[in-house]
Amino acid sequence: MTRHVLTGIDGSPSSESAASWAAGEAQRRGAPLRLLHAWPWLSPQDAEDTGDFRPGDLRPAALRALSECAERIRLDYPGLVIETAVIGDDPVDALVKAAEGQELLVLGSRGLGGFAGLLTGSVALAVAARVNTPAVLVRAGRPASPHNGTVPRGEVVVGVDTRQSAGAVFDFAFAEAARRGARLRAVHGWDPVPLWAATSWVPPRSVIASREAAVKRLLTESLAAGRAAHPDVPLVIEVRHGSAARAVVNAGEGAELVVVGRHDRHHSLGMRLGPVTHAVLHHAAAPVAVIPHT
Repeated sequence: MTRHVLTGIDGSPSSESAASWAAGEAQRRGAPLRLLHAWPWLSPQDAEDTGDFRPGDLRPAALRALSECAERIRLDYPGLVIETAVIGDDPVDALVKAAEGQELLVLGSRGLGGFAGLLTGSVALAVAARVNTPAVLVRAGRPASPHNGTVPRGEVVVGVDTRQSAGAVFDFAFAEAARRGARLRAVHGWDPVPLWAATSWVPPRSVIASREAAVKRLLTESLAAGRAAHPDVPLVIEVRHGSAARAVVNAGEGAELVVVGRHDRHHSLGMRLGPVTHAVLHHAAAPVAVIPHT
């Protein structure tokens, strides 16, 4: 099966930015791009062939919007294979199903309604919490990925949690840095104060420095396999004071991509993202890739 870079389209500025960014990723990966619109109240798919649309049906408008988006993308990526699809289904369910087995899913992180309301922030977050494929959320106005992955573009930032195994996250981060000819910055946030706050003891700088060195050794060990697989990727390992989310968001300012992991968290209302990943998605200016842990 051909693996696509898939993106959801709703006509909002956020989804347009996501589609443009996804096109750059598709070209870099040598994969076709698939533009998808999903909404429950659409006529059956066979209406596209017969033209038998119900009065007020949104499918014709969705088809036109996808076609126009594809034409705009072809102006910048004339050799890119682009497919379009309209699905009469719940947007979250449709995107999760369509992304299964695909190369990458790219979503707008802030939908503004568009012609059918797809990909509001809550929908994008719900998809990112459930999908098994790496998902990237892109803000409106974000420039597209560069056409040529051999040109250095700065940094890819990956958040590192020393308490969890995250091989899939590191593999993705190293591979993305290699595609871009970029440096990889591995960041761990560590707040020393809560460790001793209960005892009112303020540790000397030597104790804090010793702890930081131990954390950095753990980070180096965690990243060893990815570094061996991508020896040409420059790697910076950084321990920052403060919360994990703040450390990743601050390090990601100006980055090409921020990469975070996702552990499955079950809730009475469905799957939910962890607090660090949720905070990074809300506050990071760069595109954020959410990678399911294996």
